[in-house]
Amino acid sequence: MSTDVLVVGIGGQGVMTAAEVIARAALEAGFEASKTEVTGMSQRGGVVCSQVRIGERVGASEIRPGTALLLIAFEAAEGLRWGHFLAPGGCALLDSWRAVPPIVSSGVHQYPDHPAAQLRATGLQVREIAARGTAEQLGDARLANSVMLGAAALRLPFPEQTLRAQVLLRFGGGELEARNAAAFDAGRGLAA
Repeated sequence: MSTDVLVVGIGGQGVMTAAEVIARAALEAGFEASKTEVTGMSQRGGVVCSQVRIGERVGASEIRPGTALLLIAFEAAEGLRWGHFLAPGGCALLDSWRAVPPIVSSGVHQYPDHPAAQLRATGLQVREIAARGTAEQLGDARLANSVMLGAAALRLPFPEQTLRAQVLLRFGGGELEARNAAAFDAGRGLAA
């Protein structure tokens, strides 16, 4: 049995970093973990999806649609785009922040009115997390991925402190580590 986690968003949000942190925390906790990425024009704000599989034994690295237990979406419409990967009973954590891409602002496509509501309408469990807003209150929008990781902490198959330690390990002490610790803890509070 594995825990399949999708981390999605747009380029520059730290999607691949967050997936790496989850995979390293799983390894630290004694699980096997595999990770794979799907990136569009990620350096230009395009689609980014990282897949993490965690378990006692992990075979294939790719997650099949309808099997993920957790979807962590750093952007609301990206959560809707990847929602079909969730298993019945799975949970989507969506940052309510919206990044309107050029294809929408140019009028070619329309941004979904209510991505979270559309996901809920399919019967999925959806939790909206104000990650970017919380990060901005903490003084830096880039902290949103640490907020989202904090929100996801209790939904992963290892102790939340293991995940928190891996988040902080990425920043090597000092003010940046302290700010990410505050962001993680704030996300944990939002999901409680």
